[in-house]
Amino acid sequence: MKLVIQGKNIEITDAIREYVHQKIEKAVSHFQNMTTEVDVHLSVARNPRVTSKQIAEVTLYANGTVIRAQEGSETLYASIDLVADKIARQLRKYKERRLAQKTHAQPKTGEVVEQEPVDSNLIGDRTPELPTEVVRTKYFAMPPMTIQEALEQLQLVDHDFYMFSNAETGEINVIYERNHGGYGVIQPRQGNGHTNHKNGKTAHGSSAASEKPNFEKASG
Repeated sequence: MKLVIQGKNIEITDAIREYVHQKIEKAVSHFQNMTTEVDVHLSVARNPRVTSKQIAEVTLYANGTVIRAQEGSETLYASIDLVADKIARQLRKYKERRLAQKTHAQPKTGEVVEQEPVDSNLIGDRTPELPTEVVRTKYFAMPPMTIQEALEQLQLVDHDFYMFSNAETGEINVIYERNHGGYGVIQPRQGNGHTNHKNGKTAHGSSAASEKPNFEKASG
């Protein structure tokens, strides 16, 4: 398992690095066979209005799935403890869900589906260029998935929204946590001005505007 530790506004001392190693290795000890890489980002917020200034963020890659957790507190070591516990719970849920899916999966006959590899070169020969207002850009693989699968991914990445390629329509959708509970799906309108309802209800109009997902949360 590859473990990468980075810091922002903080020096990663040997003591901090050793503490992160201990906590993360303990958190993933029962999931070593599925974990390929763990990225840990430690930072200190300089905004005086932020109470939980010491922030620990963990992004874990398990069997092609991204699992993410973030915690903040008044001390860095407490934040590391909290995020390690959280990532362990996320991993446990992920493993239980995979086992449940295998248990309930019905074998099919007469059909062979070949899985196409994901292109590792996502940007080709393009050179990333950011407008002055944009501080960061990210490229990632977007394999087609159902809304239910996208919901499961949303629950794993610890964001309040998740963008995905809808397997049934081929369109880019966004699933997000609603302010008043539950989840919503944002879908593009068709050329005739109507929304594609193939996957059920979608958020549009004034109701969607009042429930905007917090895109700033996905800054990791």
